[in-house]
Amino acid sequence: MAAAAARQGRQREEPRALSRAVRLLQRLEEQCGDPRLAMGPPSLRDLVPRTAQLLREVAHARRVAGGGDPEGPGGSGDFLVVYLANLEAKSRQVAALLPPRGQKGANDELFREGSRFRRQLAKLALIFSHMHAELGALFPRGKYCGHTYQLTKAPAHTFWREHCGARCVLPWAEFESLLCTCHPVEPGSTALALRSTIDLTCSGHVSIFDPAPPQPWPTLLKNWQLLAVNHPGYMAFLTYDDVQARLQACKDKPGSYIFRPSCTRLGHWAIGYVSSDGSILQTIPLNRPLFQVLLKGQKDGLYLYPDGKNHNPDLTELLQVEPHQRIHVSEEQLRLYWAMDSTFELCKICAERNKDVKIKPCGHLLCSHCLAAWQHEDSRTCPFCRCQIEGWEAVSICQFQGKPASAEDPGPSNDHGDGELELGQATRSAPPLPPRPDPPPRRPRGEGQPNVVSQELV
Repeated sequence: MAAAAARQGRQREEPRALSRAVRLLQRLEEQCGDPRLAMGPPSLRDLVPRTAQLLREVAHARRVAGGGDPEGPGGSGDFLVVYLANLEAKSRQVAALLPPRGQKGANDELFREGSRFRRQLAKLALIFSHMHAELGALFPRGKYCGHTYQLTKAPAHTFWREHCGARCVLPWAEFESLLCTCHPVEPGSTALALRSTIDLTCSGHVSIFDPAPPQPWPTLLKNWQLLAVNHPGYMAFLTYDDVQARLQACKDKPGSYIFRPSCTRLGHWAIGYVSSDGSILQTIPLNRPLFQVLLKGQKDGLYLYPDGKNHNPDLTELLQVEPHQRIHVSEEQLRLYWAMDSTFELCKICAERNKDVKIKPCGHLLCSHCLAAWQHEDSRTCPFCRCQIEGWEAVSICQFQGKPASAEDPGPSNDHGDGELELGQATRSAPPLPPRPDPPPRRPRGEGQPNVVSQELV
């Protein structure tokens, strides 16, 4: 009875809280008039009005729906209570750093590299970036979808739904306790590193949008220990500009590097490094776990000195755990895909990411991002064969070692097929040969070329 009364009171307060948050952001937008605040990413001048617009859409959708919180505890109502309280707190922290409304210029100390004010503003800009993305993901066009939202990493999604049900938010202490059921977390530096890489909004809560730990999931805590606790190259809250400034001190030491959570592609890592000619570059590896990218970069002479230090931690022990099923590609299949200017491991829906998920029971392969996007549309059938999806598992594609004997002669193929490339169930042995699609997928990147997005997006 008391809980029901509390929910009713919260529902009455919610419209006022949303309006108050929008007004607070409008005042903050007026304070962001200094042109130097347009730098980034992330840019507070862009994020503040865009977050206010999202809140207006949420308020409108809730008003049209008549309010209510059918999801129960941990649903949309609880999320908005946590979100709006944190948004108000962070907005006031930003406002305290900026000049009062009516004053044109901010204190120059705010923009001096390395100053205390500059670090505070950069961290708050990153928090605003994450909060904006979180609200947009859980309330697309203002309508709540947290009870059906799907994490792109299948093991993390399975963990959340099995332990948290339809809830989209819960206190950090509860999440940590649930995580300990499969990944025991020792108190101290490991627990702090774990929290700093998940609770990116510093709200004391975790939403289903948050869990994006160093992959793979089965070696979660070992990854944290090596990458976020002990590794001198890890930086928790740095922007693109901060990375450029930090690596300036290492320009005479090619191979120096640092890495951080990306501020524009949430859930991915961004690596900044000094190239052989002294240039500072930043990239986002898309299709492989961070430790694999760092090991490959070390082998290629790109990532040698974390934060300019001579000792580069050994990450090879992370290679000793087999995280999931491996799909082997035969020489015959490799020859066919090369003839089509493609690779077997490339997802045939987006033609951008590697396949890392196998649908059950049909066995079709695609990338977890496309599976998540497909199921966001409330589809419960395979996008290729329309078989009912009963589950999925993480997989990795094992490329055939060596080049095909005759890449120019792919042999006979079926020119009349269309649709997805894998037909039939994928197994531990080589999956069945596909019909040749028309048109063929985009030409893959070269063997030695890193799979990254442009530095403007990191």
